[in-house]
Amino acid sequence: MDIFDVAKACNVSKSTVSRILNNHPYVNEEKRK
Repeated sequence: MDIFDVAKACNVSKSTVSRILNNHPYVNEEKRK
């Protein structure tokens, strides 16, 4: 499984997955879950 699979499964962009994995401060807490 890679970042593209995670993004598709969670219905978010690959950029959002990357931000979450890198602990970016501007990601909605709901999306982190």
